[in-house]
Amino acid sequence: MPASQPMLMTALRWGIIATVALIVVFAGIGWLVSDTRGLVGGVLGAAIGGILLGITVGSIAFANRFIESPSYIVVFFVIVLGSWILKFIGFLVAAVLLRDQSWLDPKVMFFGIISAVIVSLALDVLVIAKSRIPTVSGAK
Repeated sequence: MPASQPMLMTALRWGIIATVALIVVFAGIGWLVSDTRGLVGGVLGAAIGGILLGITVGSIAFANRFIESPSYIVVFFVIVLGSWILKFIGFLVAAVLLRDQSWLDPKVMFFGIISAVIVSLALDVLVIAKSRIPTVSGAK
């Protein structure tokens, strides 16, 4: 495994914890803002944001398992870029399917997604800033 693998796993672990915390927070905020519709919107927004962002870190960590392969770079980019395409398609499908639903508050869902993105980016920056990765890793 590359020297960055522990850092990726730490980011993934903290991302899951933050997503669960955001789901609880936005469930409460949504309930206060617009009752059951807000609760559903808050839970869905935080969950969608957390899942979509976790897919990137997870795909990089998974792709690193192929580091010994002679075609590692190709495999790495196929996995990571493929996950981004799937995330984009998934986001578009979710947006189209959920945009006019009467059982959720789209504003609370929007703020849940945005909050998940901001928290995830902040966590990623903190994990990377505090990590100690050698300048040259895997050198033989």
